[in-house]
Amino acid sequence: MAKAPKNAISPTRAEDFPEWYQQVVRAADLAENSEVRGCMVIKPWGYGLWEKMQQQLDRMFKDTGHKNAYFPLLIPVSYLEKEATHVEGFATECAVVTHHRLELDSDGKMVPKGELTEPYVIRPTSETIIGAAFARWTQSYRDLPLLINQWANVMRWEMRTRMFLRTAEFLWQEGHTAHETKEEALEETHKMHEVYETFLRDHLAVPVIAGEKTEAERFPGALNTYTVEAMVQDRKAIQAGTSHFLGQNFSKAAGIEYESREGKRELAWTTSWGVSTRMIGTLLMAHSDDDGLVLPPRVAPTQVVIIPVMPKDEHREIVMPVVEDLATRLKAQTFHQAPVEVEVDARDIGGGTKTWEWIKKGAPIRIEVGPRDVEKGSVALARRDKGPKEKAFIPVDEAVGGIVDTLQEIQDNLLARAKGFLDENLVEFDDIEKFRAFFTPENADKPEIHGGFALVHWAGSTEDEEALQAELKITVRCIPKDADLRGGKGTCIYTGKEAEGRVIFAKSY
Repeated sequence: MAKAPKNAISPTRAEDFPEWYQQVVRAADLAENSEVRGCMVIKPWGYGLWEKMQQQLDRMFKDTGHKNAYFPLLIPVSYLEKEATHVEGFATECAVVTHHRLELDSDGKMVPKGELTEPYVIRPTSETIIGAAFARWTQSYRDLPLLINQWANVMRWEMRTRMFLRTAEFLWQEGHTAHETKEEALEETHKMHEVYETFLRDHLAVPVIAGEKTEAERFPGALNTYTVEAMVQDRKAIQAGTSHFLGQNFSKAAGIEYESREGKRELAWTTSWGVSTRMIGTLLMAHSDDDGLVLPPRVAPTQVVIIPVMPKDEHREIVMPVVEDLATRLKAQTFHQAPVEVEVDARDIGGGTKTWEWIKKGAPIRIEVGPRDVEKGSVALARRDKGPKEKAFIPVDEAVGGIVDTLQEIQDNLLARAKGFLDENLVEFDDIEKFRAFFTPENADKPEIHGGFALVHWAGSTEDEEALQAELKITVRCIPKDADLRGGKGTCIYTGKEAEGRVIFAKSY
C-alpha cells in the first residue's frame, strides 16, 4: 500500500487558505475552470454533491407547499427598467444579448448580425420575468397564494471569481411567491429563512447565525432581507442563503393585481428566496482538512466506499464475492429515509492510491476487505472524520448492523466541531480599539490570532458601515434573530448613540 503523504493538500490551511481551497476543489475532483472566463465545469463528484443538496431541499420546498416551474433564460431589458432599485443593483453584472445570429465576414470570422429590436439580459435573477407571469396568473384573491420555485442557472458578470463561491455562471434555486396580505408574505419569508437554517445545520452540518440584513446589505428592491451566515475555517463569513420580503414593489412594477374579497383591485405582496452552488464552497471551507474534502454523510454522493484489497490475481475469487455481498447488505440499510449510498472501487490500481483518492474526495466511510479479512470474517473500517491512519477491525455483521449509527455519528461530530469553532470565534466587543485590533492584528503574518465574528452594539448609518468597510474590510453580516445574541440596548461602538441591540461584523467572501 502506498505510503500516506504528510499532507495530501499543499499548501495547508495555515499556510495559504485561499490556495488550499482551490487545491481541495481540484484534489476532490469537484470542478475545473472552463474555457469561458469566470465559469466552471462541475465534474461528476461535484455535481453529485449538488444533486444531493437539490433533492433534499426540493423535498423541503414541496413539504411547505411549493411547486417547481421554469422561466426563460433571457429577460427583456424593459422588464428590468420597471423596477429601478432592482436594476441598479444588478446593472454592472448583467450580460446582454443584442443580436440573434452570426455570419461569416470577408476574413472568415463569425460576427454578430441581426440586431434585436430590444436587448435581452441573461437572467441575474428572475423577479421581473416571473412577476410578469404572476400578473397574468392572478385575477382574484382566489388565485393566491402563488408558491413557485425554479431550479436554474443564472449569470452575474463577476470579474474576480473563485470556483463555487463566486463564478459568472452558477446553479441555484429561486423561490418566488405572491400573497393576498402582508402578514402572509412575511410569514412565508420567515418560513423559508428557517428552511435554509435547518438545511445548513441538519444536512450540511454547518451551524449558521440567522438574522436580518441592514439596509446597506439588502437585496435590491426588497423591504427586508434575511440571511443565514456561516463561519468557515479562516474565520470569514459566507452568506449561505437569503430570503426577501419584497412588499408590493415588484407587484407595482409588474402589475400583479387581484380583485380582493371586498371587490377592490389590490396589489399582491411578494417574496423571493434562494441558495446556490455557493453552498458547496461553504461546506468545503467549513469541514475540509489538509488531506482534502470532508463530506457530511447526509449529502455525500457515496456514503460508503468498499475497497477490495487483492495483492494477487487469485485473491479476486476470494475477496469479490464477500465484497459484493457486503455492498448488497449495506445498500439495504436506510439512512434518513434513503438507501445507504455504496460504491465498490474494484479498479485495477494500487490500493493505497485508491484509498487516498477517496480520502481527498471526502467519502464518509471507507471499508477495506482483503483475503485475511475474509478468513477472519472481518473488515477494516475507516471514518473520514478521524485521522487517515485510524482503522477499526470489526466483524462484517457489526459493520453492516452499525453502519447507520456510524454515519449519524460522523454527521453529528462534524456539526459539533463546526459549532465549537463558531462559538470560540464569536466575540463580544464594547471597546472600539479592541474591536479594531480584532480585525487588524499587529502581526499580520499570523491570521490565526485574530478575526471571526464580532458582536457589537450598533446604531450606525449606511455611511458609517461604508466607512468601516473601507477601513477594516468588514461588513455587518446580520442583525441576529437569536435574542441571546441580539441582547438588549447599549451604546453603539462606533457612533456612541443608543443601540437597540448587537449586530455581527465580519470579513466575508
